[in-house]
Amino acid sequence: MRHPVRPALAGVLLAAALVLTGCGKAGSSSGGSASDAKADVHGTAQEAAGSAGAKDSGGKGTDKATPDLTVSRIIRTASLTVQVKDVPKALDEARTTAENAGGYVGNETTTRDSQGHERTRVVLRVPTEKYDEVLTGLQGAGKLLDRTSKAQDVTGQVVDVDSRIKSQRASVDRVRELMDRAAKLGDVVTLEGELSNREADLEALLAQQASLKDRTSLATITLSLTQTPVKKAAAKDDSPGFVDALSGGWHVFVTMLRWIALALGAALPFAALAALLALVWWRLVRRRRTTAESGSET
Repeated sequence: MRHPVRPALAGVLLAAALVLTGCGKAGSSSGGSASDAKADVHGTAQEAAGSAGAKDSGGKGTDKATPDLTVSRIIRTASLTVQVKDVPKALDEARTTAENAGGYVGNETTTRDSQGHERTRVVLRVPTEKYDEVLTGLQGAGKLLDRTSKAQDVTGQVVDVDSRIKSQRASVDRVRELMDRAAKLGDVVTLEGELSNREADLEALLAQQASLKDRTSLATITLSLTQTPVKKAAAKDDSPGFVDALSGGWHVFVTMLRWIALALGAALPFAALAALLALVWWRLVRRRRTTAESGSET
């Protein structure tokens, strides 16, 4: 009887252990899911970035997600000033050139000078592959007075923004998964706030990506059309001549007379008062002398 009892007792103990283990796991998973979700919030960005980097280095997911580093992203801008005979006609031709190239006309400003000559400033957006062709056509519309161009390579910035967007999207998805697992109201509120912050960061990155895409896919050309040439200050000889010396001397002489007249005008009232006092004093002295002389004679 010993041999049958031992296997039966071992089977009962094993079943009891399995039941207790299953209950413990169920209690810990139901009571600790919210706290685990809350604790995972702080490591979501690192986990998302790590998973994204692992996928990129794995090989299978790199075809669509990884940016093409062989293609340069360049922002091209140019500014032209062209003298033409007919500004409205040249403006229409510039619009046609930009539209035929697949671009469009942006801001436009037209002014007139005191002689009635028109001057128009217009901003054209054209595809970068048509940039050189359109630029050549615009500067050939008349007499080229001024031209400046600039090319800014933003390939590294584009790649960085694309990578950050991918990581941020993975981070947002991770927080949403944690919200689905959260059971406590406090944890849900905390996760909602974290989700709002990460979605706001994602929207800012998407706006930056759209701006870079617009500026790299479309070049900006600022065209100024004028009927009159741009006036430039002529170089002058700084060495003075005889006429300059004569003019300077006359100016000094007139300035001296002016100051003398101002000094006389300021001192005239006081001089008149002093002359009056001197006259009164002289008469008094003279009267005293006359009185003294007449008394001595008597």
